[in-house]
Amino acid sequence: MKANFFHPPDRYKPGVYWYFMDGNMSAATITKDLESMKKAGIGNLIFLEVNVGIPAGPVTFLSNEWTSLFVHAEKEARRLGIEITLGIGPGWTGSGGPWVKASQSMQHLVCSQVTVTAGENKKIVLPVPPPKTPFFGEDGLTPAVKKEWLAYYEDVAVLAFPLITQDTLIKDYEEKALYYRAPYSSGVVKPYLPSPSNMNDDKNAINKSGIIDISSKMQPDGTLNWQPPSGKWTVMRFVSRNNGAITRPAPVPGLGLEADKFDTIALNQHLEHYVGYLLNKIGKPDKNAPGGLKRLHMDSWEMGAQNWTALFRKEFIKRRGYDPLKYYPVYAGNVVGSLEESERFLWDLRQTAQELVLKNHAQHVKAYAKRHQLSLSIEPYDMTPTADLELGAIADVPMAEFWSKGFGFNATYSVIESTSIGHVNGKSLIPAEAFTAEGEGWKQHPTSMKNQGDWAFAAGINRFVYHTFQNQFLADSLKPGATMGPYGVHWDRGQTWWPMVSAYHDYVTRCQYILQQGRTVADVLYLTPEGSPLVFVPPASAIIGDTIGDRKGYNFDGCAPGQLMKATVKDQQVVFPGGASYRLLVLPIYASMTPQLLTKIGELVKQGATVVGNPPLRAPGLTNYPACDQQVAALSKTIWGAAVPPDDMVQRKYGQGTIIWGKATSAKPDNLYPHYDLTAGILRSKGLAEDFTANGDLRYTHRTAPGWDIYFVSNKTNSPVKTIAQFRTAKGAPELWNAVTGKTSPVTAFEKTNNITSVALQLDAFESAFIVFAKEHTWQSSGMENNVYLQTLQTLNGPWELSFDPKWGGPAFTVFDELTDWSRNSNEGIKYYSGAAVYHKKFDLAETTEGPLYLELGEVKNMARVTLNGKDLGIVWTAPWKVDISGAVQQKNNDLKIEVINLWANRLIGDEKKPYDGIVDGKWPEWLLKGQPRTSGRYTFTSTRQYNANSPLLASGLMGPVKITCQLKKKN
Repeated sequence: MKANFFHPPDRYKPGVYWYFMDGNMSAATITKDLESMKKAGIGNLIFLEVNVGIPAGPVTFLSNEWTSLFVHAEKEARRLGIEITLGIGPGWTGSGGPWVKASQSMQHLVCSQVTVTAGENKKIVLPVPPPKTPFFGEDGLTPAVKKEWLAYYEDVAVLAFPLITQDTLIKDYEEKALYYRAPYSSGVVKPYLPSPSNMNDDKNAINKSGIIDISSKMQPDGTLNWQPPSGKWTVMRFVSRNNGAITRPAPVPGLGLEADKFDTIALNQHLEHYVGYLLNKIGKPDKNAPGGLKRLHMDSWEMGAQNWTALFRKEFIKRRGYDPLKYYPVYAGNVVGSLEESERFLWDLRQTAQELVLKNHAQHVKAYAKRHQLSLSIEPYDMTPTADLELGAIADVPMAEFWSKGFGFNATYSVIESTSIGHVNGKSLIPAEAFTAEGEGWKQHPTSMKNQGDWAFAAGINRFVYHTFQNQFLADSLKPGATMGPYGVHWDRGQTWWPMVSAYHDYVTRCQYILQQGRTVADVLYLTPEGSPLVFVPPASAIIGDTIGDRKGYNFDGCAPGQLMKATVKDQQVVFPGGASYRLLVLPIYASMTPQLLTKIGELVKQGATVVGNPPLRAPGLTNYPACDQQVAALSKTIWGAAVPPDDMVQRKYGQGTIIWGKATSAKPDNLYPHYDLTAGILRSKGLAEDFTANGDLRYTHRTAPGWDIYFVSNKTNSPVKTIAQFRTAKGAPELWNAVTGKTSPVTAFEKTNNITSVALQLDAFESAFIVFAKEHTWQSSGMENNVYLQTLQTLNGPWELSFDPKWGGPAFTVFDELTDWSRNSNEGIKYYSGAAVYHKKFDLAETTEGPLYLELGEVKNMARVTLNGKDLGIVWTAPWKVDISGAVQQKNNDLKIEVINLWANRLIGDEKKPYDGIVDGKWPEWLLKGQPRTSGRYTFTSTRQYNANSPLLASGLMGPVKITCQLKKKN
């Protein structure tokens, strides 16, 4: 690992979402993009074409020209060793397109109803029920799609029952019956649905025995040839209709219906139209080649929910063991039998839907990918009608998403979910769609992103896939260039700092390399309830902070019931086939559980596991009802010894294991689970110390394998930190691996006590380090005092020569009497300058010392490259903002050059004082289309405006002070 740490293999590099915009593309810019990625240290990408905020281009989606360009991109990526992941449909939503007919699209079961009276002898016509309004509204539907959406329906059943008056419908029935599932990241959606009620309220319920199937009595035009025997009757006509989900935001020629997620025939038809078509063009992927197409991808689920397919009734009977026909009125919020019975049916409906999505969609795509030598990645979150962990567990590569803090949605829960999936399933690679944003206006850069990036690493992410690298199809003179509307951190070759980003990518690559070795250490496993939709949300008390919250000293993962069924017990720990192990299994505070899951939990306790939680009260569905409830009660009594939780916490032996339960475990639930302090207290009582402790300013994650332990620690504050940190390991002496420089050095300021190693750590603002413990580390401690310090030898004051690039409005030569902020300069060419400028100074060394010498840059906005006496000393992008000059500095006549790059904002703001000559009414400007010179006087061009002339300027340049320091050791 140490040998690979300095220069890891290419497969550990970060990636990008590579977006193309509705036909704006060319072979030349595809090659330029890919070659710039290779040079900058990008090793993989996700290929998607969308339609967001840019006028359509000349290349029609999936035309021969478009396809040849895709083939060119794949071939170039193969040449350059860059891996490609392909979304399984146009846009980013899912799997669909204009080739998907309504009969093979996502379906809802909807109904209309009429009241008929015996003896009236009137013609009875049952109206065709309208479709539900699409979740994202009708405006996004093309005329052709809208026509099909309105026209399509298939009759399913006609049911009649004696008229009753129901005062209220089932609460939230449209969500419970999977008509709608809003994004959890919107902040208004429940992470889970409540356990089906045990209130057997049958007031005004429809009597199930009174429901009759009169489907054969209706003619195709809706005429009903049936008269009720007596009294008034309700007649309900049930039909399947399309749910209105389309391939948003696909290129216009790729807009179409989403394929049925319950039906493999519909999915196969879609896959062959898109993925299969492209595979036929590029040929069989070579899984041994370092680049080219390697993976298929299912992005965040933004298609809404479906609750029907042609074979749904048959599948329901097979999976649930009873016929759902007489419960169809419950789809419309009616109560059949009783409220509890109806809620249990809705649970069964959702469970059946989940099983069909998992088997006939996700697993089917995975099998399809495998047949073509490809793997599958899934982002299992947001609007998914399944339990997120169950969906993600199918992936070869579970993937998360997080937005840049302060620039959009908080999707960090998906990081907790995907890392949990990866850890439990033993997956070494857990990527994240990283730093996506809205309206960030080129403000972000490696320095500003380091703290959040280190949070993601500590949370378990080990590959960043930056959102987004927009294909730069415009001329190189037109920068910042094309964007995906206002979305994404701008991670492309149009960035000012792109020529220096490789240094940051080196840091990320080294981190990702180490964080993919061994396995993550976590002590607590939180089991989610059964059912769907379901988002795993851990106890808030187990995390410090909010948007980018950090783990406390006992780390945790979440686990889906389907994953737990594969667990066993070894050495009193719950273990999984992939190697993950946990000391505590914590049950959700949830009233229901299936007999199958409860049986599995009992087996794990018998084998030696420690389980925290109270027994369930009943089963959730109608399968084998009411015997299923009796079975749950009997199992609970066997495992827990009683049904009612004792007042005090009780530890009950069952087989080789222990059940810890009592009223305290379910009092004041913290997101469905006991408070962190309760589980932490149990672990301490077992003699297990926290895995990592410091003074609260450091975050961590811990990976282990036989013979070594590696901790990633990061200072989450903007100030230097000096602390004593405790690590739960004694595998040799500690060594510090610096991922910024790639250098490693022994740590001698440590001491060991009872399997805990205390280490004296000193980290600069937002600085991170790997602390590596290995059995071969045999050096001795020098005590807990760190005896190394820095002494300033001289400050480089006085004038500096500067050269800006006149192409971007700056002076070719100027002199600064002192280091100052460009944005405060009276020269507008400097004030509004964006890009690179070179600082030049000659100096003599004031004094000589024996220790290493450093050049410290002080305040830099935003990245810098240092050259001394013609020797490139590297790129500086983060604290401690210094380079080692020991091997380059001389006593006299030192020639120092510091190239500094700032951000695009200032030049964009300055250009807003000039006439606008960009996109108007969704059309490119005439001068651009005709290749004419610009007359506006603007230096920049971009496809989105995120500033005005009065926007505040950003601090820029080298503000210093620039100092030469020496590293010395304190004398005893």
